[in-house]
Amino acid sequence: MQNVTLNVKGMSCGHCVNAVEGSVGKLEGINEVKVKLDAAQVEVTFNESQVSLDKIKETIEEQGYDVE
Repeated sequence: MQNVTLNVKGMSCGHCVNAVEGSVGKLEGINEVKVKLDAAQVEVTFNESQVSLDKIKETIEEQGYDVE
């Protein structure tokens, strides 16, 4: 398992949290997704043999947020 903290711009409310956690959480290989609104961060624990970090970033960006 790999644990990564991503800086994500554009998240501001509960809907944002649900959109990111819901979409990333559906990916195969994701163990945990936690959005920290106040820090503008998303913590992801995942199995790197099942899902790539690029795929996770792409999924967040598809929800309308910018991953730095």
